[in-house]
Amino acid sequence: MNKINGYTEEEARSFVQYMYAGRRAGRTLSSLFAGYAAKSGRAKGSVRNYYYALLRSTGNRDVKKLLRGTDLRAEPVKNFTDEETDRILKSILTEKSKGISVRRAVLNLAGGDDKLMLRYQNKYRNVLSKQPERLEALRRECGLPAEDEGKKRIEREIDGLYGRLASSLREENARLREETERLREENARLRVQVKNLQS
Repeated sequence: MNKINGYTEEEARSFVQYMYAGRRAGRTLSSLFAGYAAKSGRAKGSVRNYYYALLRSTGNRDVKKLLRGTDLRAEPVKNFTDEETDRILKSILTEKSKGISVRRAVLNLAGGDDKLMLRYQNKYRNVLSKQPERLEALRRECGLPAEDEGKKRIEREIDGLYGRLASSLREENARLREETERLREENARLRVQVKNLQS
């Protein structure tokens, strides 16, 4: 059998048996990917990718034979429409403009659904690397500053905050110096009074 993602026929058979037994036992795919990754020394993402690549290769006679008798199957991939993609990206960009990380933004957008979060994150990264101009157009459409402008705005806000804190500290230091001087003078007067009383 031809290798798929570098698995030999023997490893592919062992993998299918592992996945089939795990699914029959009611384990989640995520836990099975993690378990097989630990057992085989492969990355969890690599195991997941292999699983889906294998299940989508059912046109291959050897793969069909390998999967015969199992109920392993992959759900069809549901791609985002352009409208869905734009809506997702606009939401992420809006959150980012508030200083929220992409990871937190997609988690919020997915309502805590890890699988959906991963899809949103992958979509954002894919567009970021292959269509940066699309992100820039959506950013302008939302009235958001360019990425560099957003960073500059945050830097200006930090500088302003630092300036206000420094000014406040200078004023507090001047007040404390005055208070210290007043107390020093008061202390000197009291010493003179005590000395006069003792004489």
